[in-house]
Amino acid sequence: MTQINLSKLLPPVVELAQLAGARIMDIYQQDFDVIQKQDNSPVTKADMAAHAIIDDGLEEIAGEFPMLSEESTTIPLDDRARWETYWLVDPLDGTREFIKRNGEFTVNIALIHKHQPILGSIYVPVTDVSYYAANDLGAYKQVRNDKAQPIQVNRQRRDKVIIAGSRSHQTPEFSRFLTNIGEHELLSIGSSLKSCLVAEGKADIYPRLGPTSEWDTAAAHCIVEQAGGFLTDTNMQTLPYNTKESLLNPPFFVFGDSRVNWSDFL
Repeated sequence: MTQINLSKLLPPVVELAQLAGARIMDIYQQDFDVIQKQDNSPVTKADMAAHAIIDDGLEEIAGEFPMLSEESTTIPLDDRARWETYWLVDPLDGTREFIKRNGEFTVNIALIHKHQPILGSIYVPVTDVSYYAANDLGAYKQVRNDKAQPIQVNRQRRDKVIIAGSRSHQTPEFSRFLTNIGEHELLSIGSSLKSCLVAEGKADIYPRLGPTSEWDTAAAHCIVEQAGGFLTDTNMQTLPYNTKESLLNPPFFVFGDSRVNWSDFL
């Protein structure tokens, strides 16, 4: 990995996420159509516009690495398996929240190397907040034009566990987890913001017990790990990327305190 200069790559990637976010906000403030994709998930003009901006931008920043995006055409594993390093992008994470106009959506850009995220940038267009990280460089939060501040997970067990949960994707398994964990506080929010709450220590765990895709987690995965936390499957094993035909993730946990076996509450 010595040939990949993460300290050089990270600033332009953060700026690119912000640029895509600005275009998303242009569309957010207008009327827009919603189209249903084949998997019944929604897509808008903003998703496609952000995809195009990021595709062009990453080609300039490090075009030697291929890009896989939620809005890409399908790329079979036989082709992807040859990628040691590639960009993994969700141009608009939280399209349902975008459609609801509740502000809880993000731009996610990650760099994957040997099946693990080594750089991640998440931008929140409505609040102009950036979360970003890269291996051995730490994790940071930047609010508007303020100086970026390092962030870290909470490793201290609170009397009342703070749980980040999905705004639009509740499942019976998640409800059972809440019951089993006992007294808790639930923070319901959309998109990768749930993982960001864990990364900055505002939540103890984000249990995702329903379907997601690899582009939903990759940028947050890097940020959480560089903030001292973990993103694992429900057997407490870290998630790998680009290892199978399907790009769907298994159920997973995002957490800061590794002394707790969170799978006990399933």
